[in-house]
Amino acid sequence: MFEVAEIGRTVSKEQYDSEVAKLRWELLDAQRRLEAAGLPVIVLFGGVDGAGKSETVHLLNEWMDPRWLVNRAFEEPSQDERERPPFWRYWLALPPRGRIGLFMSAWYSQPLLDRVARELSVDEFDTALDRIATFERTLADDGAVVLKFWMHLDRKAQKKRLTALAKDPLTRWRVTKTQWSRWRRYDRFMAATERLIQRTSFAHAPWFIVDGTDERYRSLVVGTEIHRALYRVLEAGEAEAPKRRRHRPSTGPHAPADADSVVARVDRDRSILDTLDMSRSLSDEAFKTALLKQQGRLNKLQRKAYEQGVSMILLFEGWDAAGKGGAIRRVTSALDPRAYRVVPVAAPTDEERARHYLWRFWRHLSRAGRVTLFDRSWYGRVLVERVDGLATEAEWSRAYAEIEDFERQLTEHRIAVVKCWLHITKEEQEKRFNERAKSPYKSWKLTEDDWRNREKWDAYELAVNEMVARTSTRHAPWHLIPANDKNFTRVEVLRIAGDALARAL
Repeated sequence: MFEVAEIGRTVSKEQYDSEVAKLRWELLDAQRRLEAAGLPVIVLFGGVDGAGKSETVHLLNEWMDPRWLVNRAFEEPSQDERERPPFWRYWLALPPRGRIGLFMSAWYSQPLLDRVARELSVDEFDTALDRIATFERTLADDGAVVLKFWMHLDRKAQKKRLTALAKDPLTRWRVTKTQWSRWRRYDRFMAATERLIQRTSFAHAPWFIVDGTDERYRSLVVGTEIHRALYRVLEAGEAEAPKRRRHRPSTGPHAPADADSVVARVDRDRSILDTLDMSRSLSDEAFKTALLKQQGRLNKLQRKAYEQGVSMILLFEGWDAAGKGGAIRRVTSALDPRAYRVVPVAAPTDEERARHYLWRFWRHLSRAGRVTLFDRSWYGRVLVERVDGLATEAEWSRAYAEIEDFERQLTEHRIAVVKCWLHITKEEQEKRFNERAKSPYKSWKLTEDDWRNREKWDAYELAVNEMVARTSTRHAPWHLIPANDKNFTRVEVLRIAGDALARAL
């Protein structure tokens, strides 16, 4: 059994009133500084029923400025939530930089209850906790402050609290058969909780165990620990990195500070793109036949996938003018318009920059049975952001593991992840740029950034090489497609998408 420091301690009303007056000012000051620094804060509340989780959250909303707080209590997943990976609803709830999120019954709740009910084995419970630890590490690496409070009552105190709540006409609704059922499993609940805390308490996301017997003591401990944690971060100057990232420009010309070093670190002759057969092509007549065949096949597979709740994510990366838009249009022509969505990815908005870079992709995940097409994707972190110096080396280096975990969660939820890199030669790109410049219907697609990116071709190619090597997995492999011939590219994309859906079914 885990230990709770100073269990049973009480605080007098006079002492409480005196300390609260100072603590409220300190918390408000921390809020002000957090907003200026652009730090997101996530405070989780777990614990036994009746230990004061909701009361503590209400009190924090009184002590601090509620305009800068995000309050979320997670209940049983809705049908909409069950059709997406489990962490989807938690990603969407994350507070923006400069805000404090107060979460109850969050990502620890379901694994804990399932373990207590013995619906999870010890190994399965540990796997769930490891995924949570990875999630919290991802948030902390991006600058988030993660604090977790376990509100504790011993068995006797919990029974007394539940009985008191049940007798009060104003609170009896809070005590149901579920709460009493959990109380009867108290020892099993505590054993699972001890394992949970031991496996998920880290310096970047610590657990604080708080005795919930005395309301005043409980409130002061939580408020004080939040204040201490925030000031440690602020006074250590750790807010500067998120602040710089928040205000970093996202469009326009950027000279990559480390482009030369990137080229120097990797052997140019080992590029995987050099192994592609760029002569592959289809005649116009063969293209028409193959196009209709592959579109018909994809249509049948997608209708079957819709019925079975199998989703597909089809993402496109590639050189400028490689034909991503044309390939996407041939795919969507084969699909029911009610069952797909195209997500064009450009520079992040202010709302998106205020959160982890993966947030804006989690929010676009579709319901079961749908197809989502990304015109560029989360791989921008290890491509354009890396080459153009929009992400630090530490940021894009850890992104490989973050992306792999993200895609694994998708595939575990019956989402087929299809990743296509459309490759053209440098000479073919120049030809297409010149054609665009002369066309009144396509000239708008050609920008100064496109010409500037050609000057960084080698740096981009090396970034692509490492991206493929580190993120092409069994569950989400990369498909490298020779795209000098548009006919071949479009049919090949349709074939790959159909094959992926067929495997998923």
